[in-house]
Amino acid sequence: MAKTVGDFIVERLYDWGVRRMFGYPGDGINGLFGALNRAGGKIEFIQARHEEMAAFMASAYAKFSGELGVCIATSGPGATHLVTGLYDARLDHQPVLALVGQQARRALGGHYQQEVDLPSLFKDVAGDFVHQASAPSQVRHLVDRAARIALANKTVTAIILPNDLQEMPYETPPRKHGSVMSGVGYVAPRTVPHEIDLKRAASVLNAGKKVAMLVGAGALGATEEVIAVADRLGAGAAKALLGKAALPDDLTWVTGSIGLLGTEPSWDLMRDCDTLLVVGSGFPYSEFLPEEGDAKGVQIDIRPDMLSLRYPMEVNLAGDARETLQALLPLLKQKEDLSWRKQIEARVDEWWRTLETRAHAEANPVNPQRVTWELSPRLPDGVIVTSDSGSCANWYARDLRMRRGMMASLSGGLASMGAAVPYAIAAKVAHPDRPVVALVGDGAMQMNNMAELITVAKYWRNWSDPRMVVCVFNNEDLNQVTWEQRVMEGDPKFDASQRIPDVPYHRFAEMIGLRGIFVDRPETLGAAWDEALAAQQPVVLEVKTDPEVPPIPPHITFEQMRNLSAALLKGDPEESGVVKGTLKQALSAVFGRR
Repeated sequence: MAKTVGDFIVERLYDWGVRRMFGYPGDGINGLFGALNRAGGKIEFIQARHEEMAAFMASAYAKFSGELGVCIATSGPGATHLVTGLYDARLDHQPVLALVGQQARRALGGHYQQEVDLPSLFKDVAGDFVHQASAPSQVRHLVDRAARIALANKTVTAIILPNDLQEMPYETPPRKHGSVMSGVGYVAPRTVPHEIDLKRAASVLNAGKKVAMLVGAGALGATEEVIAVADRLGAGAAKALLGKAALPDDLTWVTGSIGLLGTEPSWDLMRDCDTLLVVGSGFPYSEFLPEEGDAKGVQIDIRPDMLSLRYPMEVNLAGDARETLQALLPLLKQKEDLSWRKQIEARVDEWWRTLETRAHAEANPVNPQRVTWELSPRLPDGVIVTSDSGSCANWYARDLRMRRGMMASLSGGLASMGAAVPYAIAAKVAHPDRPVVALVGDGAMQMNNMAELITVAKYWRNWSDPRMVVCVFNNEDLNQVTWEQRVMEGDPKFDASQRIPDVPYHRFAEMIGLRGIFVDRPETLGAAWDEALAAQQPVVLEVKTDPEVPPIPPHITFEQMRNLSAALLKGDPEESGVVKGTLKQALSAVFGRR
């Protein structure tokens, strides 16, 4: 049988190092699936339950493997379903290639079934490269450019493949005018700032008496270099959510997460510093950084478009975090006065005690903070942790202590619900020998994560380490938004939009062949985690948590408290629980040690 266009695409992707692909079939992409089948397993296909989840898996696979993530979908609705997951990859700067089917070329423009203007649909999310193939000899350079651009720019690219073209015999580009003769291969260049700019940065950092660092996902491969620079400068370091695994939390000067989901020591660090060094972070909330003019700044980022975006920097260094920090370190002077570092360490120590007290505060029935507090010391070595968006991300951000060798991520820039379980599946595909824990709210479980448990049930026996725990915070509430309505808008909880059905998630797990554990008493939580993490099959650990424990930010303004009071005065349906939970935690943050 002659090699088809579909066969060529599969072979070419294999030449680019692609070994896995996530997606869902359909007649618009049948030619490529036939080629995958004929390829005899050279590229493993992971069947998601929904194309959006496949795109999330491709994004997470790129994060956890460092390789190109690939997702595949049919024409029409299959293509439109991909978009949310692709935006997750784009906003978190991950290399992902989408392969999308289209109706036959002769039908295009005819208002044909499932005909969607796909180049226009993907124009933003895959703006660096999106093209529709029109001739067999064209697909060679489309694949090569799509893969190379995705890897080089750390972004999303897309190739649209009409279904009739996929089945046609492949043709090598002819050697004549109008042909493109492309090739395979990309190695990221060594990107380091000029010496003069490194010296300018060192001058700013050496002059600082109170240096703060903010590290993000760009620093994930530079842990030792960040530690060395922080020790040289006597600095404290806060972490953006996507950089949670960049620094271990057993370092006494690591203040934890920053922002709405952050910690009090991180707030203090940014408020009191006189110098700021940002490494590989696009953290969006400027109000959690120093006030403009209060600190001199240096920023390191591989992407020039991210420099001086959140805070006006004295020196901007476009370069790889690890390479740039290595070049910068010899220019930095050892700080002799460590009083700033000691002040930070005292605040961090106090904060961990505060978190322990909060986690053990009485709740009805289980305090959600205690779920992650009990998990933290039990995390296995080498674990990969994923989190969904929503209130569970607060406890992921604050209570979990990362150790060296662990990995962790979530939907950062997009902050989409529904990413935790597909992220966990992708983590297992990338690292089948590592344990994985996913933290999920009940809203995200009902939205789409329950369906992806079926994907777990389908594939888990292929994993060399079968341990995967999906922990569901069941509070029958879209909790993060409920608190945002109260605190930001001064509105009471709106039951019609916020209350969700009570679903027995652990029983659903058992029904599809997984293990289910249910907890509704705090004293059994530790043992439940032990049981789940020791199980030799995936587990859904469902915890009945209290929705009235507030996911309070590290700094609460009087305006926010006034809004909360207004919400209660308007008749919040959970008024007694809100008052009880908030008085224990939120008010102490306002009238506490400051």
